[in-house]
Amino acid sequence: MEKFSAFRIHADESGTHAGTESLALEQLSAGDVVIRVHYSSVNYKDALAATGKSKILRKSPLVGGIDLAGEVVQSSSPLFSQGDPVIANGSGLSEVHDGGYAEYARIPAGWVVPLPSRLRLDQAMVIGTAGFTAALCIHLMQQNHQHAVDGPIVVTGASGGVGSFAIDLLHKLGHEVTAVTGSPQAQDYLHELGADKVVGHDWVESGGGMLEKARWAGAIDNVGGETLSSLVRATKPWGNVVSVGIAGGTGFQLSTMPFIIRGVNLLGVSSSNCPQDLRKQIWQRLGSDLCPEHIPRIHTRTAGLEDLPEVFEKLLKNEIRGRVLVRLLKD
Repeated sequence: MEKFSAFRIHADESGTHAGTESLALEQLSAGDVVIRVHYSSVNYKDALAATGKSKILRKSPLVGGIDLAGEVVQSSSPLFSQGDPVIANGSGLSEVHDGGYAEYARIPAGWVVPLPSRLRLDQAMVIGTAGFTAALCIHLMQQNHQHAVDGPIVVTGASGGVGSFAIDLLHKLGHEVTAVTGSPQAQDYLHELGADKVVGHDWVESGGGMLEKARWAGAIDNVGGETLSSLVRATKPWGNVVSVGIAGGTGFQLSTMPFIIRGVNLLGVSSSNCPQDLRKQIWQRLGSDLCPEHIPRIHTRTAGLEDLPEVFEKLLKNEIRGRVLVRLLKD
């Protein structure tokens, strides 16, 4: 096999640098399935890894990209055959194993998921980890008896990838949705996705008491910090608050009162180390009852490997709405 293009990240004591390189298949991490990657996507975690803003990589160098979709070209596993359309996300990609920002990927068969029949490869990567995470949040809320009749669900970080898909899916399921965003220009976009109300951050943040007026039946929080604390304090009895992001900070303060007085549930979601059986279940739901209705609207840009540094910079400045698809397949 000839050499191919890959966006590779190097991290050491001197710092982090990344860019496009030519690699041979033998230089990739070990695995029993070789995939011709057609598409990947851009996630907040990808930007943190490639810029060194957070220590994501646990070995170096690594090909970036926590998502990939493509076609199997070699397999020593009985689970997959040449020509199978497949996807992979999380599972250590771009943390301990070469990821999806390359024309070829070599990964363990246990990380590979068959492409749901209702989705194309490009659609699967517009969804990617962001849509997968949103669906996982909703799946866990449903398991914890969240129902549309319970009242409004609030989504913070609403114009980002996870937030966009959360609004889409919650609206599809019949929930009343309040979207929280720091971007006034995103209002029309969020209403198009299904938000019933769009508000600014100051509308959510509370006075800091142990309990606040109960406004939300549940929440999907991409911000963390004081925003997460405020949401928990203002959630109705037996409501579910899902913590899925840290854009506003990793620390927060809470008393036990929301939990022991109202029975509020604080749920954590980790898409990276999601058990594989659950991962397959969520992807199957994304191809069936949780198939997003606004994939073309949420897909706001297509980029190549050479565009990634600029995309990462804009993403970290909150200048990107929706999802960026990365195209690896050459015409």
